[in-house]
Amino acid sequence: MLFNGMRSNWTKIPPPLFKKVVIVLIDALRDDFVFGSKGKQFMPYTTQVVEKGTSYSFIAEAKPPTVTMPRIKALMTGSIPGFIDVIVNLNSPALLDDNLIWQAKAAGKRIIFYGDDTWVKLFPKHFVEYDGTTSFFVSDFTEVDNNVTRHLDRVLKREDWDLLILHYLGLDHIGHMTGPNSPLVGPKLHEMDNILKKIHISLLSKEEASLPNLLVVCGDHGMSETGSHGGSSEGEVHTPLLFISSAFEKRSGPLTQPELVQQTDLASTLAVGLGLPISRNSVGNLILPVVGGKTMREQLRFVHLNGFQLSRLLQQNTPAYEKDPGYEHFKKAEKSHGNWIKLYLEGNNSEILLNLGKKVLKQYLEALKTLSSSLSKQVAQYDMYSMMVGTVIIMEVLLLLLLSVPKALSSQAEFEVPLSPPLFSLLFYLMCLMLCAVHVIVCTSAESLCYFCSMSWLTAAGVMMLISALMCGILSAIAKTFENSRLPLKNPVVSSSSWSEIDVLILAGTIGHVLSLGASSFIEEEHQTWYFLINTLCLVLCQELCRNNFLLKECDPQCGTTVKQNVDSIGEASECKNIDIPAAESSKLGKATSSADFIKGSDKWISLASPWIILICCRLLRSLNQTGVQWAHRPDFGHWLTSSEHKPELSFLAAVSLLTIFFLVQRRCSLVSKIAMALGLLGVYSYRAAIGNVIFPWQRDSKDISKGITEARFVYVFVLGIVFTGTKDLLKSQVISTDSSVKSTGLWEVYSGLVLLAALLFRPHNLPVLVFCLLIQTMMTKYIWRPLKSDAAQITIMHYWFGQAFFYFQGNSNGIATVDVSAGFVGLESYVEIPAIFLTAFATYAGPLLWAIHLLCYLSSEVSRNSAAVGHGCFCYALMRSIPVAIYIVLVTGLRYHLFIWSVFSPKLLYEGVHVFITAAICLFFTAMDQNYSQKVQDRK
Repeated sequence: MLFNGMRSNWTKIPPPLFKKVVIVLIDALRDDFVFGSKGKQFMPYTTQVVEKGTSYSFIAEAKPPTVTMPRIKALMTGSIPGFIDVIVNLNSPALLDDNLIWQAKAAGKRIIFYGDDTWVKLFPKHFVEYDGTTSFFVSDFTEVDNNVTRHLDRVLKREDWDLLILHYLGLDHIGHMTGPNSPLVGPKLHEMDNILKKIHISLLSKEEASLPNLLVVCGDHGMSETGSHGGSSEGEVHTPLLFISSAFEKRSGPLTQPELVQQTDLASTLAVGLGLPISRNSVGNLILPVVGGKTMREQLRFVHLNGFQLSRLLQQNTPAYEKDPGYEHFKKAEKSHGNWIKLYLEGNNSEILLNLGKKVLKQYLEALKTLSSSLSKQVAQYDMYSMMVGTVIIMEVLLLLLLSVPKALSSQAEFEVPLSPPLFSLLFYLMCLMLCAVHVIVCTSAESLCYFCSMSWLTAAGVMMLISALMCGILSAIAKTFENSRLPLKNPVVSSSSWSEIDVLILAGTIGHVLSLGASSFIEEEHQTWYFLINTLCLVLCQELCRNNFLLKECDPQCGTTVKQNVDSIGEASECKNIDIPAAESSKLGKATSSADFIKGSDKWISLASPWIILICCRLLRSLNQTGVQWAHRPDFGHWLTSSEHKPELSFLAAVSLLTIFFLVQRRCSLVSKIAMALGLLGVYSYRAAIGNVIFPWQRDSKDISKGITEARFVYVFVLGIVFTGTKDLLKSQVISTDSSVKSTGLWEVYSGLVLLAALLFRPHNLPVLVFCLLIQTMMTKYIWRPLKSDAAQITIMHYWFGQAFFYFQGNSNGIATVDVSAGFVGLESYVEIPAIFLTAFATYAGPLLWAIHLLCYLSSEVSRNSAAVGHGCFCYALMRSIPVAIYIVLVTGLRYHLFIWSVFSPKLLYEGVHVFITAAICLFFTAMDQNYSQKVQDRK
């Protein structure tokens, strides 16, 4: 390298610096919990060690996604995990990448672990002793930590271990349930302080003269101001990192702000400290102060090992690695290091040698920083072939939906993919052969195996056939469209149509929203887009109502005869052309006839005031939960309500909200369901009182806090009972198809059961969101949609818009941190994966779900509406969901190297994926409830 025989010595692993290492990982430990006022108040021993003890303090920056499993991977491998680990976090597979735990085991180190069982899943058969605890049961604050601490006294007395890892979960669970400002945080921090004190004193008492021991205190991630995590806010990404050992010099002088390091730096630093090879894929830098007490020669050797590992990783990932600035800096530092070694071996111990050594050390550190930065940018290796296959399928489905619009919105509501003829066409087989040939070429020539290539050939052939069939179906649909356009119209009256202001707004709003998805700022603040759209929609509806009540009033006597003649002629045309003519198809004509009756009614002024009342409701909801990124830190009414000193106000608001929910929902339920709903809502309040969120009037304190298991299960019984009653009526309506009232009642009872479930899962301060949701639905049904005779497509898109707005009114955002994980454990004694995932998803998407089910209830209950209305609603809902998702996938593929791809675009993509899955379930339910579709299936049989 520099001269003969030196290469092996330079890259040889040095001996360990510490005998025993204890890693205490406190889940969701924010930096201000240690370095801020809370640390001084509740962690006095740790604060004393930080300020005056033999320690080094840092703030470790975690990269998003800030959830546990990816962060453990980052800490132990030094690499930056992919965003898919958010999903894998639910059931972690074994970690196959080179990591510190594997290296320690290979070196004969004896490792003991207690805490989060994610470690046991990631590192199976690596620990000589372990006891895992479930990390997802967030309502457990005490037992989850006691299960770790109970082993401490016994283990600290033993000598048969080299590395002890403790992962405490209680603080994270408190954050999820009550937030970072909860009164429970202080006692938990004090508990952690006592544990750290016990460990530190034990390590000091057992130290030998040969090698000191090391205590490492860190967090995997922090927590946001709402107590959650997963995003990229400062509270989520900044965690404390403490190194405590007698090998360090005692701190003196004024306390300075801790230096910012990367979380990935811990793997390299611990590897050097334990005398282990640095993990192959690590992008971390050695934290120099930890080895600062060693001689200059040892320090230079340590940083050279780190640089050598980083440069080798760069060579593996970058073809033109020699031109990389970091690699060039490393080579210069290496050359200077060689010159320093020559002087050192010559016995030169002057001040010049020391200064030259410091200069070389500085060169190495600059090279390490540049290399790490370059590797961090290149760490995302995209499987472009698999991504392109998925994108092609999605775009084909979207194009097929768009081509099917005319037929799907006809009076028959037919949406059938014409696959039968293409499957037997020559084009289909030629496309299959061509795509299979491309697949073989790509998979045999690619250097790294992609996901699609790793599939079985049978599965890959199935995907190729699907792509070919969809393409042939698209071509067939295009050909039919051209054929139909050449046919002469039998009745020219039908072709005369005009766009209303609502139609223009819907088109402009949809296009504007889709275009906004290409900007990171618009994704972060997407709630503002939906708030603007529904506010504008309310103003347009107000204009339509005014026109309906006043402008058309003068022409009513004259319009009566004309309207009748026009409606008759359109009815005749619809019989010939199979065009859907609900009341709103002849918008201005149909509305003219309905306005005369509507004006005479006593509800006229309520109808005119409805859009303004809805605007007021939306404005109140905006002040309840601040969301997004830019203004999420600002105080809102929700924070005021959830503070401990305002518990009586929150209790009163929750009680009033539950009473209002009962009043709005019970009107269309059967007597049995009304009683069940009343008892269920009473159970909701009892559950919240049991866990200490609210209080009863006769309650003076909330000391008797429990998990509320019994109360929550009491509510679940009524939820299932109401849903079962509704399902029974729906099955009866399928048999007795003429009785539409049975079906309408059944749908409403299913909807009522879901409302009761949402009331249970929503936090008390969010119950007004549910109240306003029901209130706006009631007002729009009675005072807007019916008087305006809006068609099914318009009503569907309005439901979709309001569903999206209520998603953000709940306090959700496009960041993972706003997911309320605690909702998944309501009524559960232990972690059960399927119910927890279902409850969390339902609580998160309750707004869009309730608006979608209400759409089905409304379209099914309107007897005067065309029989194909439900089919129209299903198609429009699927189309409205498909357009932004398909375009967004194309945008994300193009922006995959964007600076905010992991912190902004990827979380949004995850939300969109789950939303598409929920939409698919909704559309299946729509199809099952579509009487028109059921009749067509029976006719074919």
